[in-house]
Amino acid sequence: MEDFIPIFGMMIPLVGIVGAFIMIVYLRRFENAERMAMIEKGVDPSLFTKKARQSSSGTLRASLLFIGAGTGLLVAYFLDRAFDMEEVAYFSMLFIFGGLGLGAAYLLEEKKIRAERDLNP
Repeated sequence: MEDFIPIFGMMIPLVGIVGAFIMIVYLRRFENAERMAMIEKGVDPSLFTKKARQSSSGTLRASLLFIGAGTGLLVAYFLDRAFDMEEVAYFSMLFIFGGLGLGAAYLLEEKKIRAERDLNP
C-alpha cells in the first residue's frame, strides 16, 4: 500500500487540473446553448449579459484590506517586542486591522454612491 502513496500524491493535482478544464469547457458549452435557445425564441441575448461597470470598489477594498493587515502585523510586532506576547497578538491584530480596513472601504464606497446619487437625481 505504501507504494501507491506517491502515485496518489501525483494524481490529485492531475485530476484537479483536468477537472477544472472540463468544467470550464462544459460551462462555456452550456452558456452557448443557452444563448442559441434565446435566439431561437426571439429574445435578444444581450439583455441578460452582465454589463461591465467601471468600478474601483474591488481595488479599493483589497488595498484597504492589505493596508489594514500590514498595519495590524506592525502593531502586533511592536506589542510582541514590548510585552513579550504570544503568536495570538499577530493573528488578532491582523484580523482587527484587516476588518477596520474593510470597514473603511465600505464607508468610502457608501460615500461615493451617495455622492453619485446626489449628482444624478
